Amino acid sequence: MREKDININEIKEIRTRTNVFFGVGAINKIFDIAQDLKSKNIDKVLVMSGKNAYKATGAWDKVEKALKENKIEYINYDKVTPNPTNTAIDEAVSLGREFGAKAVIAIGGGSPIDAGKSCAILLKYPDKTANDLYEFKFTPESALPVVAINLTHGTGSETNRFAVATIVEKDYKPAIAYDCIYPAYAIDDPQLMSKLSAKQTRYVSIDAVNHVIEASTSAVCSPYTVCLAREVIANVAKYLPLALEDLNDLQARYYLAYSAMLGGVCFDNGLLHYTHALEHPLSAVKHELSHGLGLAMLLPAVIENIWEAKKETLSYILEPIAPEINAKTSAEEAGNLIYKWLKSVGVPNKLKDEGFSEADIDKLVNLAFTTPSLSGLLQIAPTSADKNAVREIFEKSL
Repeated sequence: MREKDININEIKEIRTRTNVFFGVGAINKIFDIAQDLKSKNIDKVLVMSGKNAYKATGAWDKVEKALKENKIEYINYDKVTPNPTNTAIDEAVSLGREFGAKAVIAIGGGSPIDAGKSCAILLKYPDKTANDLYEFKFTPESALPVVAINLTHGTGSETNRFAVATIVEKDYKPAIAYDCIYPAYAIDDPQLMSKLSAKQTRYVSIDAVNHVIEASTSAVCSPYTVCLAREVIANVAKYLPLALEDLNDLQARYYLAYSAMLGGVCFDNGLLHYTHALEHPLSAVKHELSHGLGLAMLLPAVIENIWEAKKETLSYILEPIAPEINAKTSAEEAGNLIYKWLKSVGVPNKLKDEGFSEADIDKLVNLAFTTPSLSGLLQIAPTSADKNAVREIFEKSL
């Protein structure tokens, strides 16, 4: 197997727009990163995290030691939840401003990293709030440096310019994308991801798959995004079952983390469309809903919708998870084959299983078109993403 030619314990330096330290033990690179921050006169940082994972994984032990060794003071905002909110971001920014933070270190999955990116912008704009940022009331051109220490293999946020937050009072979950929030450094250490539960492992990996399906079929896709998509899906097809069989399988975690990182680069280039534009309303309405689960429930209907427009690309990139698929497959069969794969990795859920009903469809459709930024995603879908198409996807996903 070609994978055996790679020593997973050897730290690789992967250059995207972000410098990513990748491999088992990469967390130790935080000592070099801290030294570099101090050399740039950064002596105070805001640390963004959830309540538990940053400590339970062992990441914090290394980070705290590196900061102390370099005489960098820190303040930790540890209240970031899945689907981070505008109120939490504003609260963290207030702490960071009072403290005098000169950089942001985010430790966690996509939620702490996205919240950290948001804070990095707002700490540069003292008269702005999270609502201003996520309702596009200004265009940021600068942000504090961000260091992203990634604890999941799903979002790819450590390698791209995107961030997402929920505006609670409006049930909006917009996405922003600015060059100023590419992390200066990122750490992808598979050992830190071995604490993910089987359920989390499924959901974050499905997120990575959705990223590349959308990025390789959007109106701005390229041969590069198609190439990355095939690699990501092939790795997830092979290594997700192995990770579920043994949550401590570091080789499986390594290639799932690699896939998620590539997925982040992929949609940084090809952007996203249906599944993300339609999932954001789901988890904006039900904050407890896992983003990856929301995507999984929508994916078969999205594949059915876009199949005829992109069947050559889709049959190529999806073959590792649906070996029977080819360009002669019907749209309905293609959707069914993807649902078959989702069931095989333990995600048979439909929207009704998570508490949604036909009575919610009107609101969900409306949010897909009124939430800031989501209409832009729908405009680059490979089919006409009007309200009838969006409604049909939601209805078929029930």
